[in-house]
Amino acid sequence: MKIINERIFKGKNIYSHKKSIRIDVDLEGYAEIPTKDIPDFNYNLTKMIPELYKHRCGIDEEHGFVKRLNEGTYLAHVFEHTIIAIQNMLGIDLAYGKAREIAGDRYYIIFQYEYEKTAVAISKLAEQIINSLINRNPIDFKVRLEYIKKLMKQETLGASTKAICEAAKKYGLPILRLGNSNVYQMGYGKCGRIFGATVGHNTRCIATDIACDKELTKNILEAHFIPVAEGRKIYNTINLLKEADLIGYPVVLKPQYGSKGEGVILNIKNKEELLSSYRTLSEQYKDIILEKYIKGDDYRICIVDYKVVAVSLRIPPNVIGDGTKSIKELIRELNSDPRRGEDHENILTKIKIDEVLLNCLKLQGFSIDSIPVNGQVVKLRENANLSTGGCSEDYTSEICEENKDICIRAAKAIGLDICGVDICIDDIRKPLYGNGVVMEVNAAPGIRMHHYPCKGEAHDVADEIVKAMYNGKPKNIPLISVTGTNGKTTTTRFIAYVMKLIGYKVGMTSTGGIYVDGKCIDLGDDTGAESARAILLNPDVDIAVLETARGGMIKRGLAYDEADIGVITNITEDHLGIDGINDLEELSKVKALVVEAVKKDGYAVINADDKWSVHILDRIKARKILFSMKGFSELLRSNVEDGNPVVYLEEGKIIVYNNFKKYILCDEKDVAIGLEGKLKYNIENALAAIAALVGVKVDYCIIVKALKEFSLNEEFNPGRFNQYDLDGVNVVLDYGHNINGYRAVIESVKDMGFNKLIGVIGVPGDRTDSSIIKIGEFCGDRFNSIVIKEDMDKRGRKDNEVAELLRKGVLKKANSKHINVVLDEVEALDFALKNANKGDLIIIFFEDYNRIITYIKKKKSYIESMKKAIES
Repeated sequence: MKIINERIFKGKNIYSHKKSIRIDVDLEGYAEIPTKDIPDFNYNLTKMIPELYKHRCGIDEEHGFVKRLNEGTYLAHVFEHTIIAIQNMLGIDLAYGKAREIAGDRYYIIFQYEYEKTAVAISKLAEQIINSLINRNPIDFKVRLEYIKKLMKQETLGASTKAICEAAKKYGLPILRLGNSNVYQMGYGKCGRIFGATVGHNTRCIATDIACDKELTKNILEAHFIPVAEGRKIYNTINLLKEADLIGYPVVLKPQYGSKGEGVILNIKNKEELLSSYRTLSEQYKDIILEKYIKGDDYRICIVDYKVVAVSLRIPPNVIGDGTKSIKELIRELNSDPRRGEDHENILTKIKIDEVLLNCLKLQGFSIDSIPVNGQVVKLRENANLSTGGCSEDYTSEICEENKDICIRAAKAIGLDICGVDICIDDIRKPLYGNGVVMEVNAAPGIRMHHYPCKGEAHDVADEIVKAMYNGKPKNIPLISVTGTNGKTTTTRFIAYVMKLIGYKVGMTSTGGIYVDGKCIDLGDDTGAESARAILLNPDVDIAVLETARGGMIKRGLAYDEADIGVITNITEDHLGIDGINDLEELSKVKALVVEAVKKDGYAVINADDKWSVHILDRIKARKILFSMKGFSELLRSNVEDGNPVVYLEEGKIIVYNNFKKYILCDEKDVAIGLEGKLKYNIENALAAIAALVGVKVDYCIIVKALKEFSLNEEFNPGRFNQYDLDGVNVVLDYGHNINGYRAVIESVKDMGFNKLIGVIGVPGDRTDSSIIKIGEFCGDRFNSIVIKEDMDKRGRKDNEVAELLRKGVLKKANSKHINVVLDEVEALDFALKNANKGDLIIIFFEDYNRIITYIKKKKSYIESMKKAIES
């Protein structure tokens, strides 16, 4: 077996609404060999991965997969289950996967994942396992699994980040990871809020820097008359001993710049301990602070948006003797608690045996191998940080108002909207003045102690953080996603135009580029996930209107989680035979993803006149808005009875039926892109756009205004039936790229009045031979003369290959003397113009809009200058 390709989907995709990975494999001659016929394969596989016994498989029986193994299943199926089983072994709870044949020995496997790099590494391990079992060449599975565990640890969300992500999802706010960092964005566009752990969107960088400097923090707090422990920065041993004498023992040593309690040495009682501790600490840290040791309990007060939201008593890690086990054994027993993890991934953290712990034991008269008597409490560390093994009790209801005020003042003094204020006091119910001190103000405070206290009430600090980032009202921008075979660009542009009329800053992706508030930030075919992501991350965007193409969905899935409105303009023959999509049934399932990924209270917009669009209605969970060019049909009536809107054309009038009322918007001849009703396909596109706008509750007067203004020119809809008069020859530019696109444009011009109809035709190379020939045949039957050109991007074809297929089709209906082949499309248009007469109509189905429009403008300018010269 050999992995030949992988495709990672970070969200909903055509295979699953879960995060999934597609792996393409070559079974290298083993496609038809069942596992029972491979010596010892099944036995060794299940011995190595006993987790496979838990898989019920497709037969949904206990030990179902193993039964299939014994009956004789195939390697692609084994590969799928092995990947899932190894993820299960690592504690990742998922089950989705499937294996499908591509051709011969080629298969693809789809499986759900949680952690991307971990899942890819597991797929490679599964490949190695299968090959080792076939070749009888054993691998060290345990060693490889340990490596993957370490990799997963790097990818696992910390407890604080995970809690915030979960809180955001409660408000319907999606999460985007920024690069491979631990920084995330919740929400899209203007409602996007960037955070990293508990460093929030409004957290100031300078405040975080101040909090990281313990000496500066102390100085600022002192300036605000907030009680702190007396202390100094230490520069050498002489300075150390002198300052300790001035402060008085016991004292504390800690790094000036540090976090998680690392390097803090508490309760140093004399000169000998001080010198020893200083030598140890100075080996690791350059800048060290000496402070007076304050006896009392360690409290963490969590501040969010300058309000106290939770208070915890932090308890240092300890073990209780039983008279038989050593301290080392008691620690091992404590660490076996499933709530404890290696770092921040679990509720509690495992206790590490290090120099600080051993020194703490020594000061109590113990070693790591000592056996405490029954009931004896042995402190393992002086500090109570959860990151070093401590635990917490909730004291939120116990803190007095005076102490709340002091903590809020401390947060404001540093400028941290989210922080953890550490107080040392024997009773949090007593005012701090005269009884305790503020020890530190921490940026990015861990919140798991408040979410999962060992004792007392839990407090959802993550929810408070999310609300604070939205001034108490979490929300997201509206998102409209448009797909279909034809008309999606025009529909997308029209929707974006209307939203801009209202006053929104619109982020739009289309085949023409990426636009933010009308400004182009990228030119080209931007209909995939990466282009959509550029809009979702842009902080200026009030509303996202995304053209979402078939190719992008197949390659990367959707960039967004759910849309407010999903639109399918139509589903007709195009791109068949590409990416494993061979018929309209399969294509409809791809397009359906856009309307499947719509919020329950959103709307899926469907063309009621289109067979394959109607075919997928049952796949839609959201509410539906149907549109039709054929009046108020039974299908529309049924949708209205379900309480949903419909949009339709009846007796030349565009009508919206909504809330059980009928609204006549305008006459179809008033629709600017409809060319006085001649371009029926553009009337249909307008209906699709109207339906989407009804879904987001746009005022009908605004829609009507847009219908009359949004025109067939390069300002509003470039490259879509744009007309130019070049000295009496009418030229129409259009992006028709399939048989239905060609048909719609050509049929629309028949009543425009012209002497001769000339076609400049070309087709993208990734269409099937039969589709290209069919377009050629159709054109041969409709045009008086034809110039065949080719796209610059051959999409895997050889030079002149597409042109020859088109010529073959044209010759079925036209005489060869009416056919010319000029491969470059600008030269082809120039040839057509030179051979056209006044009153003729040229339609060019272009590839590169910018090249063609540049040529036309130069030609028009030349014609005008010649006219002026003649007149003068």
